[in-house]
Amino acid sequence: MSVAFVPERLRGKAEVNQETLQRLLEENDQLIRCIVEYQSKGRATDCVQYEHILHRNLIYLATIADATPPSAQKTVD
Repeated sequence: MSVAFVPERLRGKAEVNQETLQRLLEENDQLIRCIVEYQSKGRATDCVQYEHILHRNLIYLATIADATPPSAQKTVD
């Protein structure tokens, strides 16, 4: 199960830290690799579940980014 999945009763109570974000990015990397592998083998229908998890993770990351004040965001140069 994705690290971004949080049961309804716990939503809004989880602390988002750098370690959690890094694990989520690593999970996304693995999901993308798995999706590409299934697609290259002609098994696109088998990767749908991974696409759903990836989508949920990306929405979660976007929500965090939108809620983070600009002064707290790190810039990459």
